[in-house]
Amino acid sequence: MASEAFRKYFAEFIGTFVLVVGGVGAAVLAGDRIGFFGVSFAFGLALLAMVYTVGPISGCHVNPAVTLGLLLAGKMERRHVPGYILAQCLGALLAAGIVLLLAKGGPEGYSASAQGLGANGFGAHSPGQFGAGTAFLAETVLTFLLVLTVLGSTDSRAPVGFAGLAIGLVLTLIHLVGIPLTNTSVNPARSLGPAVFVGGWALEQLWLFIVAPLLGGGLAAAVYRMVRRPEEALTAAQAERALESERAERLALRLPTEPAP
Repeated sequence: MASEAFRKYFAEFIGTFVLVVGGVGAAVLAGDRIGFFGVSFAFGLALLAMVYTVGPISGCHVNPAVTLGLLLAGKMERRHVPGYILAQCLGALLAAGIVLLLAKGGPEGYSASAQGLGANGFGAHSPGQFGAGTAFLAETVLTFLLVLTVLGSTDSRAPVGFAGLAIGLVLTLIHLVGIPLTNTSVNPARSLGPAVFVGGWALEQLWLFIVAPLLGGGLAAAVYRMVRRPEEALTAAQAERALESERAERLALRLPTEPAP
């Protein structure tokens, strides 16, 4: 069981690493060439790819707000939450460090504190000079949209195999709306990575990009639980498969099995 948990955490580490390298890397290294539109698609495509790559292992949360939303919606075990969030934050930190190293390798050099490293901000550090209140509302609403899409597209009644497309495209849409406001976080781990290297104002404003996304994720879980239809009764075949799965899990845990009905 420990090795299975480690595989999940490592998958979250890799998934978050790819998301931040792809998205923040595009913003820092190519933002002046591809613009907001290109950066938005970089984030969306990175997440889409990871849904199909690490999704079968960990569910591809790559975002503490998504992890919280899935927990509150009853779709995740509480014992895995600390490991998921730690792995996501470490993946984002490593990714931001690598993006900074790549940027420093350019002919003109790069200063994270002066040029921002794609960090999220409000007020003077918002691309459009939007204040803290607007930034908080935007991050809450946009994270709500992301987490609700994750919950709905991964529902047992959703079309099989299309969750990655829905999630990747909604993250693209979210960035198209949010980049002018805050550089778009909707992900505390994504915000943490660049902020640590930028320091100063980025760390001072980091609280907003932790609190607002977590609030948005919690609201999405509450709405999802209200609108989700009750589970349909299991067929006999489904019940038998569920019983066999439970027996196998109990055996792995060396727990006594329940008698067959």
